Amino acid sequence: MTQDRQGWVRLALGISYHGGHYQGWQSQPSGQTIQDQLEKALSQFANHRVSTLCAGRTDAGVHGLMQVVHFDTPALRPEASWVRGTNALLPRDIAVQWAQHVPPEFHCRASALTRRYSYHLLQSPVRPSVEQGRVGWVFRPLAMPAMQAAAACLLGEHDFSSFRASACQALSPVKHLMRLDITQRGAYWRFDFEANAFLHHMIRNLMGCLVMVGDGRKPPGWMAEVLAARDRDAAAPTFSPDGLYFVGPRYAEHWQLPSHTPPFDLLP
Repeated sequence: MTQDRQGWVRLALGISYHGGHYQGWQSQPSGQTIQDQLEKALSQFANHRVSTLCAGRTDAGVHGLMQVVHFDTPALRPEASWVRGTNALLPRDIAVQWAQHVPPEFHCRASALTRRYSYHLLQSPVRPSVEQGRVGWVFRPLAMPAMQAAAACLLGEHDFSSFRASACQALSPVKHLMRLDITQRGAYWRFDFEANAFLHHMIRNLMGCLVMVGDGRKPPGWMAEVLAARDRDAAAPTFSPDGLYFVGPRYAEHWQLPSHTPPFDLLP
């Protein structure tokens, strides 16, 4: 356990949640956000006001498999107690997966090397039912080669202004997309993204374009044209948040933090 000069300790938590009933991660006056619910439970358990920072904000309807947060506290509790005690006070669709004491120089956002998201999509003539809210949906057949060809031009460091929401507060639209893997399992498609950071709505806007290429409405080469335009109007409409999951950040090994949580293994 690392303790600073004032007797406070820094804790990192891994949080999973279903985002369907919340207005995103970031605290809002309504109190209906993941951060609001988490801080309310932590404050009650720690017996003092707790403020958290997160590795990456998620929008309304987006799910989290390993959102990482950190906060400072004078409460000296075993790590397992932070998990069990906080979960007892949280709604059923939010859960602390792990807790770990970290050095005071650890910062859940600044210390992250990359961030990972996964989008899950049902291809079916009929809309989802039991998977409602957990997967996106397309009714047209998708072509793997076309989407892979379109995805290839996105890899590397680029100006992603064409895929940036107007409300995005990022200082720069230039991001390094290191991975965009597309796999299919029966009627389900999975798109895995990893980058140093993402812009607001970036993945949902990329998904809109990938689907338009996949169902034949646009040729694969159109993706490079959209990227080069650096203009949001050149891209497809923003895709549904339903199938989007924040898989979590990656950290350097010396922090000794988990790379994923058990809910990751439940994804289709």
